Amino acid sequence: MKKLAILGAGESGVGTAILAQKQGYDVFVSDMGSIKAKYKKSLDENNIRWEENHHTESEILSATEVVKSPGIPDSAPIIQALIKKDTPILAELEFAQRYSKGKTICITGSNGKTTTTSLIYYIMKKWGVDVGLAGNIGRSYALQVATNDHDWYVLEISSFQLDNMFEFHADVSILMNITPDHLDRYDFKMQNYVDSKMRIIQNQGPKDSFIYWSDDEYIDKELLKRQDGYAPKPTPSSRNAVMGYPTLQPFSDEDLSAMSEFPNPLLPGKHNLRNMMAAYYATLAAMAKMDISTGQKEKLKEKLAQCLKDFPGVEHRLERVMEKDDILWINDSKATNVDACNVALEAMSRPTILIVGGKDKGNDYSTIAGIVKEKCCALVFLGVDNSKLHTAFDSLGLPIADTHSMKECVEACRKFAKKGCTVLLSPCCASFDLFKNMEDRGEQFKTLVKQA
Repeated sequence: MKKLAILGAGESGVGTAILAQKQGYDVFVSDMGSIKAKYKKSLDENNIRWEENHHTESEILSATEVVKSPGIPDSAPIIQALIKKDTPILAELEFAQRYSKGKTICITGSNGKTTTTSLIYYIMKKWGVDVGLAGNIGRSYALQVATNDHDWYVLEISSFQLDNMFEFHADVSILMNITPDHLDRYDFKMQNYVDSKMRIIQNQGPKDSFIYWSDDEYIDKELLKRQDGYAPKPTPSSRNAVMGYPTLQPFSDEDLSAMSEFPNPLLPGKHNLRNMMAAYYATLAAMAKMDISTGQKEKLKEKLAQCLKDFPGVEHRLERVMEKDDILWINDSKATNVDACNVALEAMSRPTILIVGGKDKGNDYSTIAGIVKEKCCALVFLGVDNSKLHTAFDSLGLPIADTHSMKECVEACRKFAKKGCTVLLSPCCASFDLFKNMEDRGEQFKTLVKQA
């Protein structure tokens, strides 16, 4: 019997454990931290062995394969031991696809992937397609495969997940953009991060589609580099992608005028027009793979147009929290890198109080200094250590408040706020210095704002 060790007992880990047991594996789950009660309950109900707060090396190193949480870096001692032993280390998505009948629409990118993923899923559901939402969003892909496998899946995929995907195949892939992010995870080398993102195209063939924003600084260049088998087959220590030969569907900002006929007040800014266009092309590509008549296709195109207009947006992404006394409060907690903050500021039409800060990931804040000076009337720093923010922004001459909790932050914003302005939480940084995650950061912000 094959043995599967699973590192990390969160949503993806527990889902993988249930699927693996169903497929006849000897399953062992190990988490260096504590496991949430609901996940312990699921493991116990399925008679799956587990441990928390430590790793038993003998159990893990004896596994035939290992599925790890994307949050565990290659530098972790247990991962280094597995690499040395040449044990295959997989992502949940890689493992789950082995046992799924469903086709996949896979979305990655430094920014825009959650909105695009959610919009595509919304459209597919409205069409009446049997579709699941998974990856870096929604319920575990593996658990859905185990309990109610769908005809289609819309998968948001992070670079961390892509790093451990080797045989995975996307029927439709989307790469929104590549901008500096998570560089602390990639040895502070941009090319390492770029190579990770390009893995979205691996194993694709001419009947598959690759949709991408051609104005991006990197993607076209990387496609040229990967022609004619340039990149070797990836191993756990190599992030280069196998080229694949999908049908290319690029789009540029010159094409975005086509989206103007689908006005959606909950999707402001040029970046959301890009998200809408990517979703439009992706759903058309999925339609082409369905056995439907020409008449049905025309009806589905009408449904697609209506969905683009009706889509309610994504929580924590330019989410309108409240407008009171002519002061608008916006939760953009999902903006965990500099480029995400930049596109949020581009969408602002009123003087803006910007909340920025958190766990720095190797950010270069100088790239947004110009738009901060242009759009912002005040800055509120929110983090354990705000020194790098002071270095980047003090010279702009804007009023600044230093805060170290969300309560202090919202209080500072109230002092700065005047009629006609916007308070924007768009932090540029990860949330783990003060919050459980970016959702916790956004929820705390919304709760305190609404208490007034």
